[in-house]
Amino acid sequence: MLNSTRADACKDLPSATLIVGARGRMGGMLLAQARDAGLDVRGVDTELTSTTLAQACADVELALLCVPAPVLEQVALQVCSFLPHTAVLADITSVKEGPLRQMEKVWPGAVVGSHPLFGPQPETTADRPVVIVPGARAEKRHLALTENFFTLLGCQVFRSDAATHDKAMARIQNMNFITNLTYFAMLAGEDDLLPFLTPSFRRRLHAARKMLTEDARLFADLFEANAHSHEAVRQYRNMLNLAAAGDVDLLCRRAQWWWNNGQEEAD
Repeated sequence: MLNSTRADACKDLPSATLIVGARGRMGGMLLAQARDAGLDVRGVDTELTSTTLAQACADVELALLCVPAPVLEQVALQVCSFLPHTAVLADITSVKEGPLRQMEKVWPGAVVGSHPLFGPQPETTADRPVVIVPGARAEKRHLALTENFFTLLGCQVFRSDAATHDKAMARIQNMNFITNLTYFAMLAGEDDLLPFLTPSFRRRLHAARKMLTEDARLFADLFEANAHSHEAVRQYRNMLNLAAAGDVDLLCRRAQWWWNNGQEEAD
């Protein structure tokens, strides 16, 4: 049961929530946490038959698509045929402009984008931000249903528009992926480097391992799905040109913004 404080803070909860992709890592995590929080939540995955969806979608107020961006529109089309017309259709993909258009194309009701800024095994439960992006037809009550679902899981929600979100993700998530990818691809196969590996290199190698092995296809798809990724690459290339020209001190001063602004202490 929800305690009274949390119930009062989140009184506009969906009466029932459907998680599509419930056996995936993120979908499975959200499903388990929602059940632990006492919410009425159901899950479906690849068994998207008419019978399964008709049963799962009955009386649902929030349908949360936890599927990869390349299949989002196809899955949304299947699910929407069975949703009550009052339901909110939402997603959790790491890109928002395209998915919002796709969902609004197949669903005439309210659409809300969301993006948990953490993975299925977050390092801490104390800081789990979730971006909420209103669709064109989303009203206050639709946003409340989506936001309060995440709030009851212990997440901290904030709002953004789709373009601002995607520009940020192009620079934070996608550039983190693409710079690690190109760096290690550049050095691949050079066996003569192995005796020279330093602790800092090994730390970077370890940090990038999961991204570039288990999750490489996921991050590659998100890179291509984000219309702002290539502009971010061009900006990064400009920074590399400064390094090639010998302006390393300038880059150092610029990079130190992160620590001068207290980000390290905040982390």
